[in-house]
Amino acid sequence: MISDPELDGTGETRPAEQAEQAEEPPPREGEAGARRPWLWALGGAVIASAVWAGGLYAFGNLLAAPEVSYRATENLCQDFEARALGRIAGDLHRYRPRNQQDDHPAVRRAVCSLQNGESISTFTVRAQVDLHRKTDPGPEFDVPSAWLFAEGSGVRTEEVRGLGERALLLVGPRENSVELKVLHGGAVFMVAATGTGGERSTQADTAALQAATVEDARALLAALKK
Repeated sequence: MISDPELDGTGETRPAEQAEQAEEPPPREGEAGARRPWLWALGGAVIASAVWAGGLYAFGNLLAAPEVSYRATENLCQDFEARALGRIAGDLHRYRPRNQQDDHPAVRRAVCSLQNGESISTFTVRAQVDLHRKTDPGPEFDVPSAWLFAEGSGVRTEEVRGLGERALLLVGPRENSVELKVLHGGAVFMVAATGTGGERSTQADTAALQAATVEDARALLAALKK
C-alpha cells in the first residue's frame, strides 16, 4: 500500500524518508559539541611544539659547546716562555714562577705569574688561558677586565690583526702596562705585563712592550695548538 506524502508546513509535499531525516534530534550536550575543545587543545599543542622545535633550531649554535682547538696545559709556566718580554725585563722564569690550575666543568683555566725579582721586582707578567667547554665566550669578550678597572680612566684599546679570531690590546694611562686578550673559538688567552718602576714610559718603551706582549702571546697560541 502506498502511503500519502507528508506536508512540510508550506503546502508542499516531501517524501517520508526526508521527513524522518529532518526530524532527527540535535546532538546532545557532551557529544559532538563537547569534542570541539579537545580539537582546539590538540591544535594548540601541535603549534606550540612546532614553535619550540623551531626555536631550538634557530638557537642551536648558541646551545652547542664551543669548538676548542687548543690543548689543556698542565703547567702554563712551562708552555709560556715569555722570551720577548724577558729581553726587556730579564729572565722572568728565574724567580719561582707561580703556576695555578682550575679544572672546572665549564671552564678549564691555567694561570702563570712571573716577575723579575725575588722579594722586590720591577716587572711582572701574568698569562692566563681559559678553555670554555659549555658556552661561547665571544659575547663577553669585550667586557673590561679587573685590570682595566684598577688602572682607572685613560686606558686605550687597540685591535690587533692576525691573532686568533679577535685580539684586543689595552694600554694603561702611564704607558708602562699592557694587557692583550685573544679570542679563538672557545679559547681565551690573556697576557698582561706591568712595569712597576713608577716612572712614565717613553713612546719607544711602550711600543717595545706592546710588541713583546704580542710576540709572546703568539708563541703561546702556537705552543698549545692541537
